[in-house]
This record gives sequence, structure tokens and C-alpha cells, in this order.
Amino acid sequence: MDDAVSAAGHAPSVLNTQPWHWRSHDDTLDLSVDPARLLAVTDPDSRLAVVSCGAALHHALISLAAGGWQATVTRSATAGHAGHLATVRVDGRIPIEPESVAHLRTIGLRYTDRRPIQGDHIDADKLRSIAAAAESQGASLHLLRPHQAFELAAATDFAVRTESGQAGWQAELQQWAGGARPRKTGLPDTAIPQGTTPTTVISRDFGHRSDMVIAEAHDRTAIFAILYGPEDRPLNWLRAGEALSAAWLTATELDVSVLPLSVTIEVPDTRETVRQLLGDAGHPFLVLRFGVLDPAGAGAPHTPRLPTDQTVERTTD
Repeated sequence: MDDAVSAAGHAPSVLNTQPWHWRSHDDTLDLSVDPARLLAVTDPDSRLAVVSCGAALHHALISLAAGGWQATVTRSATAGHAGHLATVRVDGRIPIEPESVAHLRTIGLRYTDRRPIQGDHIDADKLRSIAAAAESQGASLHLLRPHQAFELAAATDFAVRTESGQAGWQAELQQWAGGARPRKTGLPDTAIPQGTTPTTVISRDFGHRSDMVIAEAHDRTAIFAILYGPEDRPLNWLRAGEALSAAWLTATELDVSVLPLSVTIEVPDTRETVRQLLGDAGHPFLVLRFGVLDPAGAGAPHTPRLPTDQTVERTTD
């Protein structure tokens, strides 16, 4: 169980809040949202926190499978603000699957790459494999066509300007981003781009906004996608997080970089704009940018992680 919780701690999360809380007892792990690490302004309904917890759940299941353990998962359909999300019960031994072992190794390698995309176009077969990985976990990826990427860029710019103009948003961002992060949560300076970054779809405003431009050397080979599900309910958010984890691990193994863009989801008006890009397909949970990893470039430093004793409660009942 300890190995599963440790692997889960490497999952991606909004502003690296690591909002998961585990309760370990006998052969069971209970997952819930930790209310102390929620974003009251940025994520008032805990949508992104639950997505983050879904990624941690998938990481934990990968660890168990790689160790040869059969696990049964019961997900809560009423999971919500600071609520119970899932129960994982270990049922016995199974043959170790090489795919799970590979994914477990990738968990330690995965990182968020906020640099502009430069290089070749992504092979279509790789995109299909990434989309299939998301589908296997109960959510879907909608790849945007070029004209839709421009619509996304405009919506993202509006969302960034909206958040930048509100004191509550900025105060919360300052609480979770910048500095050395000695408490092992949030985004340190080393993970935040310094200066403006030319890009098609700008990212969060960390105090030095990106320049929204189109140029051959900046993001012209990037692929933007929407992670979505059939309903906008906590259970769908949880499954979206599991799908995010599966897609990201697959992408990393295929030398494809991933950048999650949540700002358009955080602002209700632009979340609706993103939903319209899906047509009648469903509800958006996250925007993702894919690009070919630069084999010669050094990846971004890994963000700090909480020690497991701060994310798990061990009981004997």
C-alpha cells in the first residue's frame, strides 16, 4: 500500500496543490479530497481538484498492478467538495503486466513542459495511442483543428485577463506559485517560465504574460486537445483525471510532451466557449497541449512533492 501511495504522490495537480488524502487500513485505500489544499477562488466547485485526485488514483493503480496485485475500485458517484472519491481494495495476486511496469517507471519521469513547442509534427499514430489511453479510463480527447485552436487562443486570452484583473485570483496564485516552496506544494520559480513566452495559446499569468503570436518557431507544430466526458459531474471529473494520467504516461513513453491548460476551465464564460468547441460531444475538464519532445533539450525540473506521511492516514480498523 505504501508503494501505491508513494506513486500517487507524483501525479499532476492544479498548481501542484496535491489535493489528495488517502486512508489506509488493512487491504484497503480510501481516497478523498484534502480541504486544506483546495483553491477556493480558482476552483470553487473542486472540479480541478477531483481531476487531480483521479490522476493520483490511476498512478496508485499502476503501482499495484506493477507489483502484481489485483485491485477492485469503487468510485463514488456523489464525490464532491472535500468528499470521498474512491475505495481501492486489494483482492490478491495477479501476473505482473509489462505495460504496468513501464508505466510505473514513467511516473518518475513525467513532468510538465511549459516551453514553446519547436520541432516536427506529432505522428498521427502516436496521437491515436494517446487518445486510446484516455478512452480506456472513461474520458475522451477531442483534437482541435487549426481554426478551433485560434478560437481556443482567444478564449484563453480572455480567461487570463479575467483572472489577472481580480484580486482574489491573484492573491491565491501568489499563495501557490513562486519562491522555493519549502512546504513541498505549489509551483516554485524553477517551474515557471521566466519572461514572456511566444505561444499560440497562452498559459496562466504568473506575473509575466506570454505573447500570443503565431510564428513558425513557436507552437506551429503543437496539437491542442480537450479532455472531456459525457456529463459534468464529480464522477466524470474523477474519471477524467484517470484518463489524464493514462494519456500523459503514454505520451511520455512516445516522446510527446504534455502541457495542461486549465485557465479556460476555471472561468465559467470561457469554459462554456470550450464546451461549444466540442459541439454536442460532452463537457470539458481540461485543455492539453501536445508536442514532440526535444531530445537535445533539458526538461523542466520536477515540482516538489509532499512526503507520504502528509497525504496518508494509517488506521487499523
